[in-house]
Amino acid sequence: MKNLSNTQDGQASKASGQILPYERFLRFGPENLTESELLAIILRTGTKDASALELADRVLALTQHPRKGLLGLYDLTLEDLMKIKGIGLVKAVKLKSLAELSMRISCSRASRGLSFHNAGKVAEYYMEKLRHLNTESVYLLCLDTKAHLIHEEKISDGSVRMALISPREIFLKALEHKAVNILLLHNHPSGDPAPSSADFQITKDLAELGTKMDIPLLDHIIIGDNEYFSFKEANNFQNF
Repeated sequence: MKNLSNTQDGQASKASGQILPYERFLRFGPENLTESELLAIILRTGTKDASALELADRVLALTQHPRKGLLGLYDLTLEDLMKIKGIGLVKAVKLKSLAELSMRISCSRASRGLSFHNAGKVAEYYMEKLRHLNTESVYLLCLDTKAHLIHEEKISDGSVRMALISPREIFLKALEHKAVNILLLHNHPSGDPAPSSADFQITKDLAELGTKMDIPLLDHIIIGDNEYFSFKEANNFQNF
């Protein structure tokens, strides 16, 4: 049995003389396709009123500044996507899976040569994971003698005030995982990584307690939207 949408897309393409995105992929390679054409291949079929390419255009039109285009898929919900006529649950799940895969690929690429002594590298690795979140998440990174990652744990999630995070609980987890060094990391949903007074206070408390317990706080990094703040790089540790 022929898929009606595929047949209609193909007939419309032949009638207009256009090459379907799938055929363009095979002829010219993915690097020569537009974002709409790549999405159309993922969607595969259109409707009786719109081709897969037109549906892809409508999906991209939903994305908002500053994350327009494919990057904006990460911000769209299944419900947002399903408001487009012709995008059902299956197609919406495919698109959200594509966004998640893109984020994981970005993290995987950034992890090569990752040094937890290098704030820029750490921020790059966690950027795609954290910068899209609408609420604040706090991560504890437990490190060994060479600053290699032993354990990563989300210690707070949701609408949180940094002042409510307990240094005692953080070091109990550090001891549990036999950490030699620790690093604190969290995001600012506003996109501005500038530290608040609560960020300064928790960093001061952790740095002081870490020195006493011989489990130094290597850094506290705040992730914004393609920006980050490192207490170590800002030399704030010298003031504690």
